[in-house]
Amino acid sequence: MNTEFVNVNPENIIDESQKLKFAGYHLMQQCATRVPDAYELIYTFGKELEVKQLKMTLPEDQEISSITSIYPCAFIYENEMHDLFGVQIKMINIDFEGKLYRTAIETPFK
Repeated sequence: MNTEFVNVNPENIIDESQKLKFAGYHLMQQCATRVPDAYELIYTFGKELEVKQLKMTLPEDQEISSITSIYPCAFIYENEMHDLFGVQIKMINIDFEGKLYRTAIETPFK
């Protein structure tokens, strides 16, 4: 299995996801973690034994576009990143508006 990390700018996530979709890759997962004053986001795509991961740093005051127009299944990952970390994602096709998870505190990993 080959794994490749590609650093991308948050404003290019739609274009980069579209290229992978056209190349036959499927979405495997999306994840977020906190770094000082920002989030580190990783989007993982797979095709046969190839894995490509788009990695970016998103300042905490910046929005990112949803990729649900390309990969509809991304809605669950994007709602999770929003609810648990506070990542601001615009245009999610199915947006639970902070109510995907019941948590004792709002955005517990922020």
